[in-house]
Amino acid sequence: MSKALDVLNKYWKHDAFRSSQEEIITSVMDGKDTLALMPTGGGKSICFQVPAMMQEGICLVISPLIALMRDQVQNLQNKGIKAIALTGGIHQDEIIDLLDNCQFGNYKFLYLSPERLQNDWILERIKNFPINLIAIDEAHCVSQWGHDFRPAYLKIAKLKEYFPKVPFLALTASATPRVKEDIMVQLQLDNPQVFCKSFYRDNIGYMVFETEDKLNLLQQILHKNPQPSIIYVTNRRACTETVYQLENLGFKATYYHGGLSYKDKENHMKLWMEEKVKIMVATNAFGMGIDKANVKTIIHLHLPQNLENYYQETGRAGRNGEKAFAVLLNNPSDILHAESQFISVLPDKAFLNSVFTKLCTYFQIAYGEGIDEQFSFNLNQFCGKYNFPTLKTYNALQFLDRQGILTLSHEFSEKVSIQFIIPSKEVIRYMSLNPNDEEIILTILRTYPGIYDMQTAFNPQLIAKKSNTNDNAILSLLQKLKEKDIIEMIARNNDASITFNEIREDERTINRVSKHLESQNKLKITQLQAVLHYSKDTKTCKNKLLMQYFGETIKKDCGICSYCISKTKKNDNPETVSKKIIDLLKIQDFNSRDIQKITKLQKDDVIFALQTLLENDTISIKSNNLYSLK
Repeated sequence: MSKALDVLNKYWKHDAFRSSQEEIITSVMDGKDTLALMPTGGGKSICFQVPAMMQEGICLVISPLIALMRDQVQNLQNKGIKAIALTGGIHQDEIIDLLDNCQFGNYKFLYLSPERLQNDWILERIKNFPINLIAIDEAHCVSQWGHDFRPAYLKIAKLKEYFPKVPFLALTASATPRVKEDIMVQLQLDNPQVFCKSFYRDNIGYMVFETEDKLNLLQQILHKNPQPSIIYVTNRRACTETVYQLENLGFKATYYHGGLSYKDKENHMKLWMEEKVKIMVATNAFGMGIDKANVKTIIHLHLPQNLENYYQETGRAGRNGEKAFAVLLNNPSDILHAESQFISVLPDKAFLNSVFTKLCTYFQIAYGEGIDEQFSFNLNQFCGKYNFPTLKTYNALQFLDRQGILTLSHEFSEKVSIQFIIPSKEVIRYMSLNPNDEEIILTILRTYPGIYDMQTAFNPQLIAKKSNTNDNAILSLLQKLKEKDIIEMIARNNDASITFNEIREDERTINRVSKHLESQNKLKITQLQAVLHYSKDTKTCKNKLLMQYFGETIKKDCGICSYCISKTKKNDNPETVSKKIIDLLKIQDFNSRDIQKITKLQKDDVIFALQTLLENDTISIKSNNLYSLK
């Protein structure tokens, strides 16, 4: 493996592989189909990037995560490695150019979404490429029992016909035993080598606390562990509200969600990565490609949708090997909240059909038309127009996205249009005085010949590609030209964009995918039940519960989770606890938190004693949650 180590050191500056990486690379280099289950942070990308760099030809990487594809392509390009990603929203002419570059330009990586394989002409082009490895990331998506099933993944096996001697490498960070078996069947892996890195993290203490006052407990946790932390919440509003509450308590915090502009995401991320603020409050949009080694605490303020996502999110703690904590805070009302957040908002067939037809009407797409058309999209405006419930509509759009019927970009975008408002000779004069701007301006003028006559829709990514620069440089120049009154620029912000991948066929389209909708809805209900079991079980080690879910058996309790710690605590005599509470309430009325703080008793002991005293009619509880002697 000396060559592999040389490649690792040359491009990634590491002197040794992590656990399982070397064995997986050896398997791939031996030409064997391989399945690798590696937890979040295990270094999955190295397992296909290193062997691809050791051989002639191109590595084909299939992934549904557009943001992650872009991130990996950018990282490879920064290392001087030629890579291309065919994401949604790219028109056919541009795809042809990209594929030409890939085939004849000595590229090493071609990233594409599984939906692209449904285009026969793209498949025909790829058949002629010198493919040396086919990597399938997020491979659990191929299984109907996976938490993000995508029918387009079922098409990947067809590549076996065209590349019978090229090894498949299937990668996932979360798969139950049932999903693991299904991956091998659906991808038609030939006698695969299977590497299952244990999901057990011996340095993470999984904590579940039931509390009526989450903010107070959150404050205690953050004071006790002042190192970098991530607080996960379920929506954008909760992001900003939680940051506001934390700042009022004296903490420095920032936030991250899918509705932020690219620039704001970068700025907020930088503040946290450089530890100018220690606390990141985020939705599940935060995390892809994040590798900050010293995260001490991951806190979930709300119940997660499933244990697969929960495990991945908590896995961002303690990557430096030091002790870390994954804390789930809940209270009795959270169960109702989770059911309304995840179950009652699941779309049925009739609602899905209604959303799809109204969406086509909204964008004025005629029956039998619409393929490859892209539109800026504001979810709230759409829901307001048709009186649709927002969350249920979002889930319907997500389902249509996973089915490949459309592509929903979750990233904030700016729709830009520009027009030159000075004569062409003045533009030429400006370029002669500002030679650093000349290449970009010439590219704009060649690409948009009517830009002197009217406001013209402008694609910064296209100009960046053609002028061999980046989006930020393009937008920075446009701002400068606007300030100098050389151009007029209009920028309209949008939460997302939608690309239609098929022609409009209304019920025929929905009928084709409705069977998947029903099975996915049932799966989500089962997954939430597993979350509730994890949060409510008070008689089992939390690490054991997680490992059982992922098919692992652990004989010993972990010793550091909330259950294990509760076993080691010495409980006070119930009669003694009750007497202390009664003596305290003789002075004045108190709430449970103050009783615990003043008496310095264990929380569970206090709650048990209060319940007993209430049942015995010794005390009462007032409407302001204060306990009082009768």
